[in-house]
Amino acid sequence: MSFKIVQPGILSMLQDSGRRGRQHIGLTNGGPLDREAFYYCNRLLGNPEGSTTIEVSFGGMTLQAENDTFICVTGADMPLRINGEEQPLWTVLAVAAGDTISLDFAENGCRSYLGVADGFTVQPSFGSTATVMRENIGGLRGDKLHAGDHLPCAVVRKRRRYRLAAEQRPHYQDRITVRVIPGYQQHHFSRLQQRRFFSHAYTVSDRCDRMGYRLEGPAIKCAIEGILSEGICFGAIQVPADGQPIVLLNDRQTIGGYPKIGSALSLDASRLAQLRPGGTVHFAPITPHGAHNALHLAQSFARRQPLWEHRP
Repeated sequence: MSFKIVQPGILSMLQDSGRRGRQHIGLTNGGPLDREAFYYCNRLLGNPEGSTTIEVSFGGMTLQAENDTFICVTGADMPLRINGEEQPLWTVLAVAAGDTISLDFAENGCRSYLGVADGFTVQPSFGSTATVMRENIGGLRGDKLHAGDHLPCAVVRKRRRYRLAAEQRPHYQDRITVRVIPGYQQHHFSRLQQRRFFSHAYTVSDRCDRMGYRLEGPAIKCAIEGILSEGICFGAIQVPADGQPIVLLNDRQTIGGYPKIGSALSLDASRLAQLRPGGTVHFAPITPHGAHNALHLAQSFARRQPLWEHRP
């Protein structure tokens, strides 16, 4: 009772909501790069929050169902087909044993989430199924998915089939604004350097991954070259010696010694992770109070979004 991976695509791996409370032993969070799309995938399926899904980066994945269940794909615009017939995204769909599910390469955005009813049943590692390849933990064997892998899941023959209306779905673009919460090291950057950071556009480098997004643009200079290594939060924006910012994401290292000009708002970090190399990023300051308000409003809005019955 499982899904068989026929073609894993460029980079596909199992992710739940992430590994919490383990940084003191050197383990990072992992979890979905786009938390919004991940949340809606499980909500549409009626799964508990944080249930294990497949995070598909860039697409090119093919699976075969080995039991009857329901699936949902959210996130980037990756054409979805079941037995060769195109199917809608952000919609709960029935699949039967023997069906072939394929995700083509993304047309907009680059991360999608494929979930099943009741989630994939994988043994947790340090309290989570989130795959972190650098640490070789989570998922299957601590690695990305490979052809021939089997992902266990329950047989489910009855489930309400919901969809998220098109006007309620996020629209992924190649130009975004990331709101930045100032950090205590911001005073090491002169007012001129801060103005340069917030007034210029940066381009996503091809050296971007689940650890962080490297950006290219006007170099930012810091009054200090480094600091004693300290814990690093999600979204921290490091400025190394070359002056090119790095926005650290889910699989970041737990400590680091580069100065940080601030931290990206988590809502915007999810949108950043949908950018491909060459995408454009602008930064805008936001106060901690404003960041809390934005986060709570977004969470409240997501939970109040109506789901519509899907009638095929």
